[in-house]
Amino acid sequence: MISFIIGFAMFGALTYLPTFLHVVHGRQGYATMAALLPDRPMELNHADNRRLLAEETADTTGIVAIPGAAAFLAAISAVPHALVTSADRALAEARMTAAELPMPTLRVTAESVTASKPDPEGFLKAAADLGVPVADCVVLEDSEAGVNAGLAAGMRVLGVGPRARTLGATAWVPDLTAVTVLRGADGDAVLRLAG
Repeated sequence: MISFIIGFAMFGALTYLPTFLHVVHGRQGYATMAALLPDRPMELNHADNRRLLAEETADTTGIVAIPGAAAFLAAISAVPHALVTSADRALAEARMTAAELPMPTLRVTAESVTASKPDPEGFLKAAADLGVPVADCVVLEDSEAGVNAGLAAGMRVLGVGPRARTLGATAWVPDLTAVTVLRGADGDAVLRLAG
């Protein structure tokens, strides 16, 4: 059986400066600060991260579902799946609500792990909690840190969106309108990618 681990929050992300995007996108804020400011005390990174999460949770202006996200989530509703995100629970819920997308029952958020992406901990935890072997999981990701985490977990990774095209994912689609979920004769989920 194929299970889906959604490693990105299926909505349009904030725009970052391209030179920092590979460091920022997909990581917890404190981990980004540590990477960009290695001599800065970690307690300051955690304090600033808490403040930034509160601000992002309060402001969901411009958050919209990426094309095909709602249909994809509906198509996998009977398939084991999880959301693995570097956001905390409050931010994940705020953004999924703003994008008018259903929140998966299983969520691995920042509070659930000790290491941020690109560490595979979040994806491995999701597979274990779903009771599914990692070889039977497909990660959907839009960030370099997330693609690397999924691959490090031993999972197939579907890169989603323009930024993900060159990140080394197992396969790539421009958005989720290019993905059709089919059910095999044995009941397994099968992904068909357009193009």
